[in-house]
Order: sequence, then C-alpha cells, then structure tokens
Amino acid sequence: MRLNPTKAQRTKNISRRWLGIASALAAGLMLAASHGLITEGNNYGFGRTIFGIVLGLVLISLSNKLIARDKHPSIGDLQGGDARKALMILGVMTAHSFAEGIGVGVAFGGTATLGLFITLAIAIHNIPEGLAISLVLVPRGMSAWKASLWSIFTSLPQPLMAVPAFLLVSYFKPILPIGLGLAGGAMIWMVFAEIIPDALDEISPELAGTVVTLSFAGLLIFQDVMIG
Repeated sequence: MRLNPTKAQRTKNISRRWLGIASALAAGLMLAASHGLITEGNNYGFGRTIFGIVLGLVLISLSNKLIARDKHPSIGDLQGGDARKALMILGVMTAHSFAEGIGVGVAFGGTATLGLFITLAIAIHNIPEGLAISLVLVPRGMSAWKASLWSIFTSLPQPLMAVPAFLLVSYFKPILPIGLGLAGGAMIWMVFAEIIPDALDEISPELAGTVVTLSFAGLLIFQDVMIG
C-alpha cells in the first residue's frame, strides 16, 4: 500500500523529529561524561587539566578541518556529512578511552581496591557512552549491530593503556590530567559545534534544551546509583 503525500510527509517529519531528540540526548550524555572527565582531571592537577582542555580544542578543530578536505567521506553505511560526524564522534570517544585506560592503570598503581573501584566506574560509564555513540550513528542510517561494534571499538584503548600505565605509573600519572582534560575539551567542542546544531535543525530550542538537561541529569543519577 502506497502512502499518500500527507501520510508520507507526516512519517518523514516524525523521523526527523526523533533524529533531533536523539542528537539532543547524545549531547546531554556527552556533556555529563566530559564533566566527569574534567572533574577527575582536577583531582590530579588543575593546571594540566586546563592545558588538556585547550589542547583537546585545538586537536579536534584541526581534525575537523582535515576531515572536511575529503568531499565524499564514508564510513560503513554512512556517506558525506553523516560520515564526517561519525568519524568525529568515533575519534573523540576513542581518544577519551585512552585517558580512561591510563586512569585505570594509575589507580591500580595506588591500591588494588582503588583500581577495582575505578575499573567498575569506567565499565558502568561505558554503557551510556556507547549509547551516545549509537544515538548519533543509528538515526543517520548505520545498522544497530555495526553501531554496537563501533561502540566497542572506541573502548578498546582502555585495557590496552591500563597495563603500561600500571607498570609505568610514575611516568603516566603526570600526563593523566592532560589526557582527561583533552578528552573532555574535545567532547565539549563536539557537542556544541556538531551535535546540538544538528538537534536544533530538527526540533525546537526548548525541546532540545529540555532533552539535553534531562539526559545530563540522568547520567549523573545513573553514576550515583550504580557507583555510589
């Protein structure tokens, strides 16, 4: 049965509306994640965390310009502008996993109890972070299973970096706040330069602001309940 123009247009509008809501939801989750990264970085060194934030801003801006040079980027099922956004968010989330992996190794360099607590916290934290990635990829046309694989891929640096950070904790500990700040700064840039503008193309500022705020608060509650 063919949809008449009115029904077809209504279906398209609903789809675009949910794309905007998904973008706003991802933005709130990423802002909450960046808040956690920067707060943790401050525990190790305020100045180095600020340096990391600025460095993250510079690096992601340069990365954006480099990716923009390719007029027809592609990744999996995505092409063009959608592929560029996918590459950006995957790059940001992968980079922040490096910092979290160092955090795990440094924590185990202190005490086993602290290391286990940090590992549990990051493992739980990976759930909403993976959701944020999927909320950007799936509505733009990537299959759910491929988005899930990409979400797993972005977390691989965590175990890879944890071991050398544990073995060489005295060397890695000074750069930890830089890495955490870098990941947080890059994520904040991504939220305001890419994801929120996408949301505002599809939904009202009021709805976008509501979804961002609720998802931000929701992740904080999730962390408090699951981690304590």
